[in-house]
Amino acid sequence: MTATATSLSATATLPRLEVPTRLADYFELTKPKIATMALVTVAVGFLLGGAPTPNIEVLLHTLIGTALVAAGGSALNHWLERSADAKMERTRYRPLPSGRLQPAEVCAFGLTLAVAGVVYLAFVVPHLSAAIAAAATAFLYVAVYTPLKRITAWNTVIGAVPGALPPVIGWCAARGDLTLETLALFLILFAWQLPHFYSIAWLYRHDYARGGMVMLPNVDRPDGRGTGRATVATGLLLLGISVLPFAVQSAGWVYLVGALVLGTLFLRRCVAFARDRNDRTARRVLRGSLLYLLGVMALLVIDGLLPRYL
Repeated sequence: MTATATSLSATATLPRLEVPTRLADYFELTKPKIATMALVTVAVGFLLGGAPTPNIEVLLHTLIGTALVAAGGSALNHWLERSADAKMERTRYRPLPSGRLQPAEVCAFGLTLAVAGVVYLAFVVPHLSAAIAAAATAFLYVAVYTPLKRITAWNTVIGAVPGALPPVIGWCAARGDLTLETLALFLILFAWQLPHFYSIAWLYRHDYARGGMVMLPNVDRPDGRGTGRATVATGLLLLGISVLPFAVQSAGWVYLVGALVLGTLFLRRCVAFARDRNDRTARRVLRGSLLYLLGVMALLVIDGLLPRYL
């Protein structure tokens, strides 16, 4: 093979290498792990609201529209935080700070997905309230929570609102109204996010400080006493709120006992962190929060959802 032919051959392979890389970068912008968790709670909210005869076709449309909104919001979050991400160790290799993608294209990508998702929900899902809830979620996440991360440590509490709305989207898509059952789902996810994100803020407190993020551990005393107390307080709040599905009769005794056991075990981790504030105990809170959420969702399905279909 001649040198020219070799050069042409190499050039011809570049697009095949570049396209998958760019697709991977765009996929990373959508924060797929977070989106997947949100979609699970959307499905739980829909199936609870639509029991005992849910419309599976509407559920699929709801998941598609919500996935688009979530992906767009995540991309816009990347766009807004690109300067901070460039300063933080754990985020400096993301597509924008690394220069693999340009701000204008990421902004356009995020806006297109978010708007397309809201429009899709508005025209395909029977109840307009689902589209309204999805639009509110995206707006609060992108336009309120994200900028507040540079202003006040209360951003975690405010950001827990859009983070708790996915099951409300699912419920609205199935029924078009709001009930005490919807409120119970919302409050569980709202309270769960607080100790969850306080543990993350502690683990990455130095990185957040470099990026100019105003998280609780960064405005707390150096020993983190306030962060420990807040983690215990919100763990207690979560334990109390977890009884609501039983109180509003959306789940039975199996759920109640299981939720109290899971909540107590999780609270123990919160207390251990408050007593001995270090990365090891904070990581135990983080892992415990994920186990708690999976467990409570499973209990809601087993004791709150399945009986409605049997």
